[in-house]
This record gives sequence, structure tokens and C-alpha cells, in this order.
Amino acid sequence: HLQLVESGGGLVQPGGSLTLSCSASEFTLNDYAIGWFRQAPGKEREGVSCISNSGDSTNYVDSVKGRFTISRDNAKNTVYLQMSSLKPEDTAIYYCVALKLTCHRTNILYSVGLIADSWGQGTQVTVSA
Repeated sequence: HLQLVESGGGLVQPGGSLTLSCSASEFTLNDYAIGWFRQAPGKEREGVSCISNSGDSTNYVDSVKGRFTISRDNAKNTVYLQMSSLKPEDTAIYYCVALKLTCHRTNILYSVGLIADSWGQGTQVTVSA
């Protein structure tokens, strides 16, 4: 069963930082490229970033480039999303998902190539003063 588990969300002030984690208990995460997506209230889910299974290839959407960093520790079976310089518009539920192939910009721009039954339950990130 490919379900992922997200953690690390919380309330943070604008300009602050937060690190999210994506893990799996029933399969080896390093067999898959992983993507991070988010859904803000009243908006459609959008891609944020993805990373190849080896970790040597990453992609970001323009709105988070330079502020977010995706990484993975395959020994810990975990993928991370380090978020800094957070803005109120980053407020959303953040989800991770396994990708069918490698990480490519189209995966996060168009939500394609995703393994549908791997979505986690999400973790809430709220950026507010």
C-alpha cells in the first residue's frame, strides 16, 4: 500500500520557517520520485516541488523558488520540504505524493504522472501574524 504520511505543519509568522516531512511505513520511499502539492482554502490543489528518487534532480514552481528547498534522506525513508521566508499566501494544506516516473517540471505544473493512491492526509501550514 503506497500511502504517504505528512507531518511538520503548524502556525508560523510571516517571514518565518517550517520544515515538512513526508514518510512511508509500508514501502521504500527511495524507489520513487516524490512531489509536494498544496491546497489553499477555496482554491484548487497546486504543485509546489518534486525530487527524483536519487535526490539529484529537483523542480520548483516559480512562486516558491528561492524560498523552499526539497530534499530527501533515503536512509530515513523521508522527503523534506524546508520552507523559509513564508508568506500568508503559503497558507494551505500540504500533501506529498509519489510520482510514476522521475521528477519533471510538468508533474508539478499540470499534476500529471502522479500515483493517485499514494496521497497522504496532508499537514496544515498557516502563515499569520
